[in-house]
Amino acid sequence: MTEIIKREMVSLSEVKETLEKRKPDEMDQIQRWTFDYVTKFSKISPDAAKILVNDLIRECEFTEEEAVELVNIMPKSLEELRTFTFGWKKLILTSTLEKALAKLTSAN
Repeated sequence: MTEIIKREMVSLSEVKETLEKRKPDEMDQIQRWTFDYVTKFSKISPDAAKILVNDLIRECEFTEEEAVELVNIMPKSLEELRTFTFGWKKLILTSTLEKALAKLTSAN
């Protein structure tokens, strides 16, 4: 049994970077499926993802989990952004959403 040493939120790009360090024949089936998924759906580089997550936390006051979710999805419109943030059940000012969207769209 594997012991969990540390829990950390990471973007799809960071997961891809981690899995790329392993040889495909050394991965188990779940790791290969995960690698296939993150290869298809990661949208920016791992370094850009880390910077963007930190910016969203610092400048838009999102939690780490919320920032990672947005970086993974990379919404392209205010409506799309609101669709995801609506589920967080907290009031987010339009000005904050616009600031976040500007950061997300400039990272693409």
